[in-house]
Parts: sequence; C-alpha cells; structure tokens
Amino acid sequence: MTYRPPRRPQFFYTTAPLPCPYVAGRTERKVVTEITGPDAETLHDRLSRAGFRRSHNIAYAPVCPSCQACVPIRIPAASFEPGRTLRRIARMNAQLEGFEVPPRATAEQFQLFQRYQQARHGSGDMATMSFYDYRAMVEDTPIETFVVEFRDPDDRLVGVCLTDKLGDGLSAVYSFFAPGLEKRSLGTYTILWLIERARSLGLPYIYLGYWVPDSRKMAYKSRFRPSEVLIGGAWRVLTEADAEPAETARLLPETAS
Repeated sequence: MTYRPPRRPQFFYTTAPLPCPYVAGRTERKVVTEITGPDAETLHDRLSRAGFRRSHNIAYAPVCPSCQACVPIRIPAASFEPGRTLRRIARMNAQLEGFEVPPRATAEQFQLFQRYQQARHGSGDMATMSFYDYRAMVEDTPIETFVVEFRDPDDRLVGVCLTDKLGDGLSAVYSFFAPGLEKRSLGTYTILWLIERARSLGLPYIYLGYWVPDSRKMAYKSRFRPSEVLIGGAWRVLTEADAEPAETARLLPETAS
C-alpha cells in the first residue's frame, strides 16, 4: 500500500492596497495563493479557469473594492476567425518563426527584455530587474511552461513569450518585443501564433489574462473575436456592447499581460 501524505489546506491571502497599474486614481488588491506540491498542475488549471494568473509559484486574482475593471478573457481556438486587420498583421510577420524552448533564461532574452522595459515601461518596477530577477520570472515555475522565441530571417531575436500549458489551453504569462517594431504589432502576432499552436495541440483555449476596457494598455485584447470573458463566475461570449468602450484600443499599442 502506497503512503499518501494528507492533503494540506489551500490558503489564500489578500494583499495590502497599492496604486492600480491600469486605471489612474484607483487602488488594487489581490488574492494570492501558492502553487506547489504534487497537485500543482491540477490546482493551476482550476485557478486559471476561475480567472487567476500565475507569477513564479504564486497564483493571483484582483479583489478590488468597488471595482471590477479587470475581466479575465480567453479565446476559443477552434472558433476564432481573424478579421481583416489581424490577417494583415499575420501577413506582415509571416517571415518570423516561433521556436518553443525550455523555460531557461538566456543573456540574449534578457538584453531584449531590458530594451523593451526601458522603451515601454522605463518608470516601472520591471525596468530595474537584474538578470537574476528575470531568471526567476522565467524559471521559477511549478507547472509545465515554455518560452516562445520569435526570430527574423537573420536569426535575430525580436520577441519572447513566456507561456504556460494548461489542461485546456495555453496561457500567455508575459511577452516582450524589440523596440522600434511597434508598427508590426508583435504582441498581437504572438497571440495569433498561440492560437495556431493551441489548435495544433488540440487545446481549446488561449488565456490572455485581464481585459481592462478603461486601460489604454490592456483594452486591445477585445479585438480577438470570438472571445470569452469571465463575469459572475461564468464564462460567456464577449459581445459588441461589452467591447464598445475599448474600440479605440485598435489603434493603440498593446502591452504584456
């Protein structure tokens, strides 16, 4: 008879209020829990379907008083159909090739990460991350994770996407790109690539984190149709009425989730 240690209770904690990174003048609070142990994969799957995101071995979700601006969003891979703008972005980046590599930090990735942070988020906390901080972000994972490296025909690294594999899909954890290529919408192209990869793996969903209609940085996610949002504990199709406040995001640069 094989001994199975008793399952320990799963503890959840609420963080102290901090300034909201997405909507000016608001504060954010998160509920967090540790992802660890032999059931880490199963726990992460359940939490992802409930709207949580992962950072290192921590899962978190917003629990902000009097605010529900952050809406979990995912794309059903099988039914997704790109519109004219998304097809144009795919053609524009057709010469790029995506490579799945193990979650191991490299100096080449970190150099691109630093350039991206300085160009796009120079005043943010991530702009001061050391290589060891970056390595922890990539390698401290209790679940199946991989890195997608996007390279041009000259083998130059132009984009990176840290990605978790779930039981029912792929989750884009964090992406960054070469400065100066904003017109190519590499963030959008990365999502299109993940959709095709999910289809090839027979996985139904691509989890994009939080759609924030009131945020210039996060509203662009509504351009992927059809997509689903988690509202009131249930996933439902995002409608035109839902996305209307975010329509101006089509012309705004995307950022990582």
